[in-house]
Amino acid sequence: MSLQDQFIQAQADSKNLPERPDNMTLLKIYALFKQASTGDASGDRPGFTDMVGRAKYDAWSALAGTDKEAAMQQYVDLITDLQG
Repeated sequence: MSLQDQFIQAQADSKNLPERPDNMTLLKIYALFKQASTGDASGDRPGFTDMVGRAKYDAWSALAGTDKEAAMQQYVDLITDLQG
């Protein structure tokens, strides 16, 4: 199975985890997904009134420079770990 196929499967698996991950793990899942699918963070950082959007942007931005394949692999590994 190719890394791309594993990534797609992990996306599906992420919707059926045995328990809801904590907020920091959810941010990591989001950031790895965005980095793997879109690349480095782009656009303006959300303002202070959008705390969730700001946290998501910051988590994604922290992965700047991580290549898409590495982000895909980390995403797959994280979802696999969370499945227990």
